[in-house]
Amino acid sequence: MSRWLQAPLYLGLIVAQGIYVWQFWRELVHLIGMMGLDKPITETEIMLIVLGLIDVVMISNLLIMVIVGGWETFVSRMDLDNHPDQPEWLSHVNAGVLKVKLATAIIGISSIHLLKTFINATEMDNDTMMWQTLIHLAFVLSAVAIAFTERLLHAPARQGAHH
Repeated sequence: MSRWLQAPLYLGLIVAQGIYVWQFWRELVHLIGMMGLDKPITETEIMLIVLGLIDVVMISNLLIMVIVGGWETFVSRMDLDNHPDQPEWLSHVNAGVLKVKLATAIIGISSIHLLKTFINATEMDNDTMMWQTLIHLAFVLSAVAIAFTERLLHAPARQGAHH
């Protein structure tokens, strides 16, 4: 029954998901509002705002993976088998798969931030760009290490299935 102590944590993440929905709409309304101004908006300004929207969506997707996958893995089965709304990835989720999916989602989010930095390169100092690039590479290496470790840990099970 102690697994149910995690339920409030996942409910809190659902609240955080709502905050990200609010943030997305605020940014979208801001972009739409900029279109009506007398001062023309540049393609770079549009691109940066759209990248911000994509960033919010990717973080929101990460939250969904943690909420649904974590609940299913650590709290209670959701009994979504054969349900039309069941996420495709949920049928084979476990703690290892969830870690790899989260690591790749973090890389995607980091990529968006890095792209925003490079688009704004003229306004950034070299140290900031270097550190953001190194941090991104650390995320990539971490994800590769997690995926490799998961593959090693589950190799005996896969080999047994093939024989």
